[in-house]
Amino acid sequence: MQRPVVKLYATDGRRVPSLQAVILSSGAVVAAGREPFKPGNYDIQKYLLPARLPGISQRVYPKGNAKSESRKSSNWKVFIITSDLPDAGTNSQIYIILYGQHRSSAPIYLYGTDGARFQVGHEDIFTITVGDIGALFKIRIGHTNSGSSPSWHCKEIQLHNMNSGKQFYVPVQRWLARDQEDGEICREFPLLSKGQPVLPVTIYEVNVATGELWNAGTVANVYISIHGEKGDTGSRQLFRSKSSFNFLRGQTDTFFLEAVHLGDLCKIVIGHDGLGPGNGWFLDDVVIKDPTTNYEYAFFCHRWLDQGEDDCKIVRELYARDNSIFSARQKLELKRKETWTAESWKFTKGNTLQFYNKLTGGFVRLHPDGTVDAIGEKTDKYGVFDVIFNKRNICIFQSHEMRHLSLALDNGIVTGMVSGEATTELRVLYQPNRCALLESALVPGHTVVFDRHGKIADASSAGYANLSKEFVIFVKGVFLNSAVVLLATSLCQALCLQPDGSCTGVGSQSEKSYWKVHKISSGICMFESVKNAQMYLRIKDGRCDGTGTGDVDCHFKIKKNLKNASISLESMKSPGLFVGLQSDGQAKPMIYTKDENVCFYPQVIQCMFTLKCFDFWFAL
Repeated sequence: MQRPVVKLYATDGRRVPSLQAVILSSGAVVAAGREPFKPGNYDIQKYLLPARLPGISQRVYPKGNAKSESRKSSNWKVFIITSDLPDAGTNSQIYIILYGQHRSSAPIYLYGTDGARFQVGHEDIFTITVGDIGALFKIRIGHTNSGSSPSWHCKEIQLHNMNSGKQFYVPVQRWLARDQEDGEICREFPLLSKGQPVLPVTIYEVNVATGELWNAGTVANVYISIHGEKGDTGSRQLFRSKSSFNFLRGQTDTFFLEAVHLGDLCKIVIGHDGLGPGNGWFLDDVVIKDPTTNYEYAFFCHRWLDQGEDDCKIVRELYARDNSIFSARQKLELKRKETWTAESWKFTKGNTLQFYNKLTGGFVRLHPDGTVDAIGEKTDKYGVFDVIFNKRNICIFQSHEMRHLSLALDNGIVTGMVSGEATTELRVLYQPNRCALLESALVPGHTVVFDRHGKIADASSAGYANLSKEFVIFVKGVFLNSAVVLLATSLCQALCLQPDGSCTGVGSQSEKSYWKVHKISSGICMFESVKNAQMYLRIKDGRCDGTGTGDVDCHFKIKKNLKNASISLESMKSPGLFVGLQSDGQAKPMIYTKDENVCFYPQVIQCMFTLKCFDFWFAL
């Protein structure tokens, strides 16, 4: 390079925003200085020829055996007829890509200097040169959607191989326009053999799932390239779906992508043009349905495409799993693992727990006679258990009231037994809904089960719908005075004070998201930033931020949610208003709803207290 590269372009003129996005470009990438992009025939094989390229002639050097490559190149005449429909002509930049058995050409621009091209009812003729692509089997024709009148209706295309004499006819008769038909601005066509297409044209159903993390959605333009054993679709923008707005948090969008059939799919390349930290996207997965074969291909991601998250990439290559059941199982296991990572702190030795059963609406109790039920009140002294043993996810839960007894599974039935016996070792299995199963460590498959009346049962009991083995786990003493807590907003995010004083729910679960509890009275607390002392969470003047000084604006009533062990923070100054999160994670006062917007999952980081009476815990 004789001059520094300032900009990168795809050969169709679209700006390449970063090096990561280069992978989305089809064929060559054009490097430029500060000058604007200049259309040209940027065939990647021409990099090997001594001829200089338009726009980057001083920056690309010939290498390799140019003479040998020249002999492998083919010259083609391309005849394109624009339809005579009203407004069928275009002044956008038209390109064509040829696909052969060996490889594809890069996008080749079709332009000239002898007047306007692609006008209504006109035929335009071009001579192009491509490298050794092998036997031609499909073409792609498209434009950049530029100019004052980009829409185009193409009638037909003819190709004449000037080396072999072979001729191909493609009856197009399609719009390439954002405001016509399906909105696509490029089309693929198979070549005809004996009057029949060598490959069928397929409309793939592309289901794109955005993750449920805060700020997971994006307003950026999203592009995808699908690859199979018979080529690729090229980079296509996903812009028209069944949804009113695309790529919202927790939403699955369905797109339809027309292409010549690719055979078995192997990978996709997917990315977007959202630059800068916080302007990215959390992609959960992509599922593509092939109607020709009725196969379904799953491409698992579950990662950020964000310049401020993860590895900072905004483009990813994802490889196919043609077994959707396996992919669903993989997703489930990953979610369970993430949930355990977020909830495992609860089972630290010395913690005191309660087990709430959503079916019965009560807490698990261990009575002095060793019997167990799940209809206890929150204040029942027999419904509290201490973690006295912890080895990974295997624990012993000892009755806080009767320290000689612990929960146990004996022959598949839950009961109370002497602490330390093998039957008292229970394995905690978290589910994606933040509920836990308690399974016998001695006999895997035996779990703690209750019927809808709170009576003990086993898995063989009749009426599975009336049984429950999922429990919401509560830790006692979370909001003691001077405790340091994390207010998690998702499995991996937390409420965090920003440098400008605002609060966001997309903070990392690290020290900058720690809050010190100041207990005002029973169930009422203030939260002071640990990293920024004297800055308190508050609701004031329609804002929720971290610029409070410790006055009444910073007082919050803690509302506990039994269904998922979360808490909500209600303003004491403005009753009915809660600390809430918008979809982008920004904190905002909100009215209480059953949505996740006002839910936080507390985690004790440090508890600055000496053990006091048991009754004090029940007051929290």
